Parts: sequence; structure tokens; C-alpha cells
Amino acid sequence: MQRVTTNPASRSRAERFLDAPPLSAGQKPQCVVPDEVIIGGVRIAPAAILAPMAGVTDTVFRRFIKYGAIPTAEHGASPCGLIMTEFTSADGLFRCRESKRKRYLHFYDDEHPISAQLFGSDPTVLAGAAKIVEELGFDLVDLNLGCPAKKVVKCNGGSGLLRDLPHIRKIFEAVRAAVKIPFTVKFRMGWDDSQIVCVELAKLAEDCGLQAVALHARTREQGYSGNARWEWIAAVKDAVRIPVIGNGDIRTPEDAALMVAKTGCDAVMIGRTAPSNPWIFRQIAQYKKSLAETGVGSYDHPTEADRHAMMKTYFQMLIAEEVPGAAGKMKQFASWFTHGVPGGATLRKAVYQAKNEQAILDEVDRFFAEKRELTAPETAVGEALEAMPYADCG
Repeated sequence: MQRVTTNPASRSRAERFLDAPPLSAGQKPQCVVPDEVIIGGVRIAPAAILAPMAGVTDTVFRRFIKYGAIPTAEHGASPCGLIMTEFTSADGLFRCRESKRKRYLHFYDDEHPISAQLFGSDPTVLAGAAKIVEELGFDLVDLNLGCPAKKVVKCNGGSGLLRDLPHIRKIFEAVRAAVKIPFTVKFRMGWDDSQIVCVELAKLAEDCGLQAVALHARTREQGYSGNARWEWIAAVKDAVRIPVIGNGDIRTPEDAALMVAKTGCDAVMIGRTAPSNPWIFRQIAQYKKSLAETGVGSYDHPTEADRHAMMKTYFQMLIAEEVPGAAGKMKQFASWFTHGVPGGATLRKAVYQAKNEQAILDEVDRFFAEKRELTAPETAVGEALEAMPYADCG
């Protein structure tokens, strides 16, 4: 890894979101991500959370992120305080056989604390699904009120429910009565700019006994476009006493620190940045540590050798887990993992054309073998895999 001290003024997107003086040149956010947040008795430390992402946050990716992409013994505690499952259909979970339930929501002991996210619209079904989540051993259960996908919204799930707060109350009350584990909700600001309901919804959640709220500071209409409007995270924080988790446009440690400074949120949640920069949680921890020790925030930026080891480690984890369609998933993630790699398009093309898992690994090795920075990749990868408590998935 190469340690780089960066200038957040050049990338301070948050200044556009909040009415506050911009950072001066060379000035670092002096606030940092909190050491911990307590959600209904569950300690989340540090207060940095991996967001639930469909098709992404399966058990392999969750553990990959939890241990900082390339774990070694000296890295100590995980830089990611809470991991979350892919969002899961409450109806599917409630009606399927027990064997399928365990397959849908499979996790390992070293993933604690872990939250399962559910989506749906029927209060009774969601309550039953939440009870199943509790029985499976999850530490928390979360309700998705943020997914903007049309196929989810048309069934009145995800962000589709943001237009019906009375119905959301029924869901909150039913799920809260069904489980003892902490119950949280992740939602967007509202359906569109004419229907901003995040403050009212946060108050409703608190009134119904939920123990934390997470706000993705965009509307459903925005999807993932435009800027996240952090001022609404601040407004939610002002409105409730339960922990508030901020989500949206955290791409660097400076962004995470700035979100906390600007909004007062109790924790940060990171989604789309994680697949392209699996080191983000470790970088946040490094930024915080260096700021405390030297007064200047700095963190490691991955070298090409680091990226090689990271890609190979994740791909080998997929194979070891015997994930169905592992080759397809490897190709999907190659587009994210090669972000920022010079000549990455060449590797992506080679990976897409590969016929099987081993061929993909060979293409990755071949590509990085041509890079000058690369030294002893097999040793680096081997040591990383050996350090993983879950490398042998048997």
C-alpha cells in the first residue's frame, strides 16, 4: 500500500449539499466517524456500516469487506462495524421451506454483528419474516423503504411505500411486536421533491419503537443520480433521539468525516463505493488514526499489487464457497475491481471472454504479471487467504 495524504478541498462535494462555508485549501475535516454506535443494545464498532446491496452483499462479499479486503493478523478488529444481507423478499422467506430459508440468509459466525434486510408490504408477512430472521440468529432486522427498482415499487415495496405513511405505521407496529432483536429501517427522503417525508417517517419509526433509522439522502425519483442532499440527514438527526445513520455519496474517508461533521449523524453507511474500493472501511480507520496522532488525515491507497491480490482473493473465495454461477459473478465484479487500474478495460475484456473460473484467475494473473509494481503475487495472495478464518468454507 502507498500512504497518501490528500486534499479534501478538491473533492468536497458536501459543500454543495449544505449551507456551510467550504473547507479552505488543505483543510481536513476534523470530525471523524464515531468509535461506536449502540443500536438497541447491539454495539456497532466502528460506526461504519456496509449497506445492503442486491446481487452484491452475499456472505462472500460481506466477509471480504469485513476483513478489509486483504486481511492479515496485524490488522486487528474489522474496520467495518456492521454488515447487512442483500435485501430479501419477506413473502419469499415467509412461504419457502426451512432449507431454502437458510440458503437465502446464510451467514457464518464471524459475520456478527449482522443485520438482515427485508422488503415487502404486508404487515403480517413482514412480521413473520422478521421472526424467521430472529430465529436464524441475526443480530438486527431492517426494513427496506428505499429500493427504487420498478419491479419492487410496483408491488408497493421499497420506496413505493413512502407514499403511504399510515401503512408504514402498520408494518412498523407488526414487526416491532413480532421480534425482540433491534428493528431498524432504511429509507429515502421521499418519493420526489414534492413529497419529502423523511423527517416525519423518522419520527414515526421512533414512536413505533424502532431503534435506528438510516437515510439515503435522495428521493425515489432521483434513483442514484444527482447529489445526495445531506441537509436532510441533519434534519432527521435534529428530529429524533434514536441513532441516525447517514448514507449517500461517501466515496472517500474525507467524505465520511465531512458527513459526520455536517450532519451530526451517529454512523455512516457505505454502498456503491465498496465494490470498486473494498479498502474504504480500512481507509476510514486509517484516516481517523492518523488524524488523532498527527493532526493530518492520511490513509493507504492500493497499489496494483494490492489490487491483484484483492481480486484473486475474492475470486478464490467465491470458488471455495461454491457459489452457483461463480464465473458470472467474477465477471460482474471485475468491472468494479478494475476501477482505477491503468489498462483495466483490457483485463475486463479478457475476463468477460474467459470460459470458466480458472481461466478468469489465469487472465488476472497474466494481466498483473505485466505490471512493474508487482512482486511475489502468489505469496501475497497465499498469506492473505491463510489469514482468513473463513478461507476453508467447509
